[in-house]
Amino acid sequence: MEKQNASLLIEFILTGFTDRPEWKISLFLLYLVVYLITMVGNIGLIVLFCNDPHLHTPMYLFLGCLAFVDAWLSSTVTPKMLVSFLTKSKMISQSECMTQLFSFLVSATTECFLLATMAYDRYVAICHPLLYPVIMTNRLCIQLSVCSLLGGFLHALIHECFLFRLTFCKTNIMHHFYCDLIPLFMISCSDASINFLVLFIFSGSIQVFTILTVLVSYTSILFTVLKNKSVKGIRKAFSTCGAHLFSVSLYYGPLLFMYVHPRSSQADDQDMMDSLFYTVIIPLLNPFIYSLRNKKVIDSLVKMLKAEC
Repeated sequence: MEKQNASLLIEFILTGFTDRPEWKISLFLLYLVVYLITMVGNIGLIVLFCNDPHLHTPMYLFLGCLAFVDAWLSSTVTPKMLVSFLTKSKMISQSECMTQLFSFLVSATTECFLLATMAYDRYVAICHPLLYPVIMTNRLCIQLSVCSLLGGFLHALIHECFLFRLTFCKTNIMHHFYCDLIPLFMISCSDASINFLVLFIFSGSIQVFTILTVLVSYTSILFTVLKNKSVKGIRKAFSTCGAHLFSVSLYYGPLLFMYVHPRSSQADDQDMMDSLFYTVIIPLLNPFIYSLRNKKVIDSLVKMLKAEC
């Protein structure tokens, strides 16, 4: 009987941020502007890196991959959210929900691995500058980027497969603005303890591994820079690494809170704010974080704009 009831739930309802009609147009315009700036910023960086031969180096190859993943992550979540502001229906089909979830998991996990590989790239560049061209070849960068994508794909596939053991017969209302794992677990009429355990093990392992990679890389960089006792070298190192460290801090904070902290029935609103931060705000900020203090990127942008004019 439970399976028969569960088979009727072929759609979910995303409650979104607000049920107050007077706020919907304002929120739609706000997030539309945010999304357009996000896409222009990230796609603009990709075009810039592709067109300028001086930027065909490992560091900018990783930045191009990160810009692509940020655009992908934002496009997975924001368009559906914008549509929900304009329509009365907040329904999302089960197949659309699973597709959105899979795309989100792939892009979010890929970004974790990319941030770790970028930290390793900075470690080699600063701690082993003479060997950098030998170690960090463009071929290795492409391989690391592809491995990051494969890691994201496998992580998403694991969770999607475990979702098939759940049935949804209690309610189809999710207190969220996109399909995510924890909101789906919360409305399942099956025991989701195994799914929570799998989420904690795999997401926790990925975050611990990537955070440790970042910490070890930057600890080594710090000791190398302090050992040289060169003011110019210290400034150059912090100028090169500061943007990446800032981006890592912004990205991992909400993720750690969302997927590793103990669950609470009162955490729904806070979880939505955390999700909004790393799915909408961070993809908006990253192009500015990595470009505004990067002289090569600014010079390349100025050169391209002058050529077009």
